[in-house]
Amino acid sequence: MNRRFLLQTLAATAAWGAVGLGHAKTKPSAKKFQLSGQTLDAKPYDLSQDQGKAILVFFWSTDCSVCRDKMSELRSNYAAWRDKGFQLVAVNLDKNLADVQAYDRILAHTVPMNQKFPSLWRADPAHRDSFGAVTKAPTSFLLNRQGQLEKEIRGRIPAELWDDIAELVLN
Repeated sequence: MNRRFLLQTLAATAAWGAVGLGHAKTKPSAKKFQLSGQTLDAKPYDLSQDQGKAILVFFWSTDCSVCRDKMSELRSNYAAWRDKGFQLVAVNLDKNLADVQAYDRILAHTVPMNQKFPSLWRADPAHRDSFGAVTKAPTSFLLNRQGQLEKEIRGRIPAELWDDIAELVLN
């Protein structure tokens, strides 16, 4: 009976680890990601322009309270790391462009310039990316300096992610 319980526990633990909490990838994937389009302020953006930097691609929505809650932390950390080889790119998942634009207008008046990062709308016809289906907001992809996936985080960004970013930026 104890052996059966132990085996069931190990199987459940392995299954939980396979499903994970969104903190995947201990070893970088070989795949290089693509992302291009127009930013909300009508500037062209291509992920390749940030080649050589550690990049956090943050998929979010204006109706996601966790996403909105994390924006202040993202902006502050971006301002601290942007001159050290780090880029943050936000990709909005809203269906309605007006919602994204209304949020962006508020930011234009309230956020300091050194905290502004490229922000794109995924439903824009010019938008292209190779991140696949993103079904949950927030979802974040941490790419190393070679453009390879280091971590994929579904849900709230954990504080220790900034340690991972520091390791990529400072090494």
